[in-house]
Amino acid sequence: METAYIKTPLGIAEIVGDENGICSVSVHDQGTFSTEIPAKLQNAVSQLNEYFEGTRTAFDFKLNPKGTEFQNKVWKGLLSIPFGKTRTYLEQSKILGDVKAIRAVASANGKNPLWIVVPCHRVIGSDGSLTGYAGGLWRKKWLLEHENPTNQQSLFDEL
Repeated sequence: METAYIKTPLGIAEIVGDENGICSVSVHDQGTFSTEIPAKLQNAVSQLNEYFEGTRTAFDFKLNPKGTEFQNKVWKGLLSIPFGKTRTYLEQSKILGDVKAIRAVASANGKNPLWIVVPCHRVIGSDGSLTGYAGGLWRKKWLLEHENPTNQQSLFDEL
């Protein structure tokens, strides 16, 4: 496994992967960023930078997250949420075929190892509230506003 650290508007992003794909993208409040990016991670780093610059709305590098069969099913479902859109945990559970699995879906979202790339930040509460985000609600708010600046800013002003 190789690792790279890049500066983002939300902190230092840590990208981990190898020839089988990217297995983890996470964010840290502090740290140093890489002066050299391993070749196997360059595509992911470039695409993440383009996302933050506002020129990319989807990622197409190879993913290789480590999780249970259910978690992988939930994470794959998150990839169907379009850029600039949100879905509730209940809607996500229905799409996965079990409305009663809402808590399990929320738990799997919380264990998503691919920050931003697998867009768990696009899942909100049934009442429209920003709920549960491992990176902190302020980051979730920032990401939603970044993806849809005109609609989301007024919706989440009170946060």
